[in-house]
Amino acid sequence: MVSLPYTNELIEQVLSDTGIRSASSASIREVVAIIKALEEKSGVDFIRMDMGVPGVPAPPCGIEAEIAALYEGKPAIYGQIDGIPILKQEASRFVKNFIDIDVSARSCIVTAGSMMGSMITFMVAAKREVSRQGVLFIDPGFPVQKKQATVLNLPIFSFDIYKYRGEKLYDKLEDFCAKNGISVIVYSNPNNPTWICLTETELKAIAKVANAHDIIVVEDLAYFGMDFRHDYGVPGKAPFQPSIAKYTFNYFILFSSSKVFSYAGQRCGIMMVSDSLYERVYPDLLRIGDNDRLGPALVQDGVYVLSAGASHTAQYGLAGMLKASNEGEYKFLEHVKIYGEKAREMKKIFIDNGFRILYDKDGDEDLADGFYFTVTYSGLDSEELSRRFFRSGLGTVSLKIMGSREKPGVRISTSKIDKNQFNLLNERLIIFNNL
Repeated sequence: MVSLPYTNELIEQVLSDTGIRSASSASIREVVAIIKALEEKSGVDFIRMDMGVPGVPAPPCGIEAEIAALYEGKPAIYGQIDGIPILKQEASRFVKNFIDIDVSARSCIVTAGSMMGSMITFMVAAKREVSRQGVLFIDPGFPVQKKQATVLNLPIFSFDIYKYRGEKLYDKLEDFCAKNGISVIVYSNPNNPTWICLTETELKAIAKVANAHDIIVVEDLAYFGMDFRHDYGVPGKAPFQPSIAKYTFNYFILFSSSKVFSYAGQRCGIMMVSDSLYERVYPDLLRIGDNDRLGPALVQDGVYVLSAGASHTAQYGLAGMLKASNEGEYKFLEHVKIYGEKAREMKKIFIDNGFRILYDKDGDEDLADGFYFTVTYSGLDSEELSRRFFRSGLGTVSLKIMGSREKPGVRISTSKIDKNQFNLLNERLIIFNNL
């Protein structure tokens, strides 16, 4: 077996040089910096499973629509703050076709990616009532969203869903929401980092608590439809992408073009707000702006002050992709099924090398194969696990930073690794076992 140059001493040096406290507490971007430094010092490349970067090209229907907008002179013109009409209209059609819910074009607010959508949520919606501004995260989750809430000095609460699946979820949520002044509940579905998908029982439980306590649920659908156990990609036909919107009007849906359309670099997403919630009046919103209706406050006191809107031409690109999907001309889920194919093979390689899938079930159903999965290895704490992956030339991200409170584990991203690297992956996992 080939010896790798990633020693504990080298890792310690890189951590010291970059000012990162520990391998297991490194953020996703800090992990990228560690790997870059290790590669530069050693001359040996990592297998990259750390960043959730699209691994397939953006579709022509989006690229061509944006190119046309470029040539039409759109870069010289500010787009509407809440989004160009054609994109808002296609977004409204899209959620009807693929979630089977009705959201007007007006209530589809264009953002510079889903991260901007969550930031606006915390800036505006979480502050709609002075008496309660708590944000409850159903973990594990995307750690930057917690950082956003922290920057805004909001009270943060969280729990790991691992032990509270199914019927147990309602009691756990009710316990938090009955006494902690919760304003907003946040989760992703499919979940980043675990790829668990909430069941209908769990969505109903969240909605029941939200309705009882008048809480806004922020459903992050960054990986829209990518539970490949079901075909959610036929417009207007069941099955539809599961959503909290079926059970409550107290919802925001964050939709991203980054993963399902591989349009990550263009930073364009949509915040879909239920029509009734858009019109709700909250007098306390006048503390932070000039609008007491939630929808206009999100636009004028959120989107406007952050960026004055999203990239004008990127909006035309996303509109082109949504239109082609709505009309059945572009099978957007076929474009990304490669992630599920890779996950299935990669899970076997990890299991054959002594690992266990940590978050492995949705009810009685095995976890879907998709963009991410999580693994654990008996006998190693979070720090040793992360360092051993670095020493094996394998880029991963610790679940410690994502709110996991179960056994130490890491997130594996399937997006950037090529199938022709699978033999090398196996060889490096053998090295991992022998350290």
